[in-house]
Amino acid sequence: MKKLLVVESPAKIKTISKFLGSDFTIVSTLGHIKDLPSKEIGVTMGDPIKLDYVVLPEKKKTVSALCKAAKQADEIFLAPDPDREGEIIAFHAQQEIEKVVKKGTPIHRIAFNEITKPAVINAIENPYKVDSQRVAAQQARRVLDRWVGYQVSPILWRRVAKGLSAGRVQSAALRIVCEREEAIRAFKPEEYWSLDALFKSAGAQFGAALTHIKGKKIEVATEQDAKKHELAIKNATFVIDKVEDKKRIKNPYPPFMTSTLQQAAHTRLGMPVKKTMQIAQKLYEGVELDDPSQPVALITYMRTDSLRISDTALKQTRAYIKSNFADTYLPSKSRVFSKSKKSKSTTQDAHEAIRPVDVSITPDKVANFLDKGMARVYEIIWRRFVASQMSAAQYAQRAVTVKGDVYTYKATGSSVIFDGYLRVYQDESKEKKETMLPKELAAKCPAELLKVAPKQHFTQPPARFNEASLVKEMEKEGIGRPSTYGATLNTLQLRQYATLDPKKRFFASELGMKVNELLTKFFPRIMDIKFTAHMEEDLDNIAQGELERDKLLKEFYTSFEQELAVFEKEVKGKEAVLTELDCPECKEKKLAIRFGKNGEFLGCSGFPECTFTSPFERDDEGLLHMVERKKPELLDEPCPKCGTALRKIVGRNGEFIACSAFPKCKYIKQNVANFPCPKCKSEIAERKWRGKVFWGCNNYPKCKFSISGNIDQKPCPKCKTPYRLLRFVEGVEKLICSDKECKE
Repeated sequence: MKKLLVVESPAKIKTISKFLGSDFTIVSTLGHIKDLPSKEIGVTMGDPIKLDYVVLPEKKKTVSALCKAAKQADEIFLAPDPDREGEIIAFHAQQEIEKVVKKGTPIHRIAFNEITKPAVINAIENPYKVDSQRVAAQQARRVLDRWVGYQVSPILWRRVAKGLSAGRVQSAALRIVCEREEAIRAFKPEEYWSLDALFKSAGAQFGAALTHIKGKKIEVATEQDAKKHELAIKNATFVIDKVEDKKRIKNPYPPFMTSTLQQAAHTRLGMPVKKTMQIAQKLYEGVELDDPSQPVALITYMRTDSLRISDTALKQTRAYIKSNFADTYLPSKSRVFSKSKKSKSTTQDAHEAIRPVDVSITPDKVANFLDKGMARVYEIIWRRFVASQMSAAQYAQRAVTVKGDVYTYKATGSSVIFDGYLRVYQDESKEKKETMLPKELAAKCPAELLKVAPKQHFTQPPARFNEASLVKEMEKEGIGRPSTYGATLNTLQLRQYATLDPKKRFFASELGMKVNELLTKFFPRIMDIKFTAHMEEDLDNIAQGELERDKLLKEFYTSFEQELAVFEKEVKGKEAVLTELDCPECKEKKLAIRFGKNGEFLGCSGFPECTFTSPFERDDEGLLHMVERKKPELLDEPCPKCGTALRKIVGRNGEFIACSAFPKCKYIKQNVANFPCPKCKSEIAERKWRGKVFWGCNNYPKCKFSISGNIDQKPCPKCKTPYRLLRFVEGVEKLICSDKECKE
């Protein structure tokens, strides 16, 4: 009996094939095979709402191969990833398969959280039907995103700049970034002073912080006040009022779910969210260890918002802890975790938490078989999970209160008396490096003031979000899902709504601020954080059969259609942001921030009468500064087109060489690659789009070959491919062969 297993990713085929017999054929859908049409909305309102899903043009061969394999099978198992995206892939695969197979051919849906033989065999033995409710939830999400994207984005193109987009999740995330930027720009620092002191008592020295003056919390606002208190403190007599000794228990962190893995990888490893998910995908699908023909899956499914752990995994982990650590490291029973009450996001609980498939496969055992990034991600997953089932850490804490006249000082210290889970996993960003206060300190003992140190401080503005903190904020507010965080952060940067500053923090651009302003004004529901979170709950309700798909969509579209009409009517002409800077050329008008195809720039508000333009930048406080352009440099090189001298010019996209006779001669010198286009043998030239470098065929649009990013034009030393890619891998610039089959 011939059987067909359909998976989502081709990387799984090699891993799964070792579990199944020769009667199984395994094929991949290579992700989604159908979607709403690219050139139209594809949604027709009615009862029911009609969705016009079509086979993706680039997947026609994949679908053809899938159907061919299905025709030869007596039984079919659909095994895309165990989430909503996977569910609709299974649904679409079934639709296409049913067109070609004999009526009555059994078609099953199966799902497994880990790619192990027991999990795969168990899934095959316990099939189910494609979950129509989960499919409906995914369809609802897709339609909502299609409406917003396809109907709002074109207006942004016309009224602001080309290449922009709007989206339910993306725009809500943009609002978070922009509101933080507005808070930073509006922030006014306030001065305050601290008066820390160094004391000596019973022969031991210790530092303490001033906490109260006359029984009230300190408020020392000026240098004058600080000096007054400093003098009084120096003349005061101090005594230790009380010494409090306590024992503090600190429980381990829960295992990772998608959001916390992304945050930890960014904080501990400096790894972007997108990179983290790519690595986790590989660890889930299987990697080659001792036997290249037998890949091994190392972790469970990595797109999850659940903290649930299977009984089998708990038993295995407790056995590992018992055999590798002293008895005191194993608690009396397994730990059960739940999500923070602060989070507004709901838990689908379709999968387990992210954990190692087999805890006996320690990071040390696989380190030599993994690249550096994979090894580091696997290690934090393994350590966090094992630590989650270990005993709590115990700290000895001592707090000392020192009083003198009207001043109260306090000192605290702690030390680890039992490391517990810290033996395996520590979160360096949260673990305070404290030391215990001297044991000699006792109540009623005099305390000699050795030193008092007034220090000036200023209140700080709220910090800009980095990738980790933005994911954390989105999760807290219930915006998006684990599978969407990475794509959302990438879109904010791709659309130039925000850029990453040197400290890898999101800096809202003027373009992002303007788009946020327009969308918040005309689409208050889409931009409402609470509404977006509520919409996620509604999608969950559809998946659980508690809400009808069409009811949600119709309620949303009724109001959305009205908002769209107002937006289209009231937003006229190209949007710009007027500044307080005077135009240095006409000296009459103010400069305005404008948005072009190559990004933001300053231009005279008196355009077209005044054509002055200039690049600009903002400092950390958000203040605007013009960037002075270099004057064109005349070169001792004739234009090959007209013979006039060429000149070097600094434009908005950087330096370039062009004819000095412009606009009569429009020649621009191109940086041409020393190898031909691999598709049509034409020249390949360096180009820039939105500040980013790419190489494209000069035969465009007939030939659309392109290479993103910078390249090295020397051939690969291993396979002789004519160029290599210059890429940043874990923050380090490396040369990678452009041929994916070559691992040089």
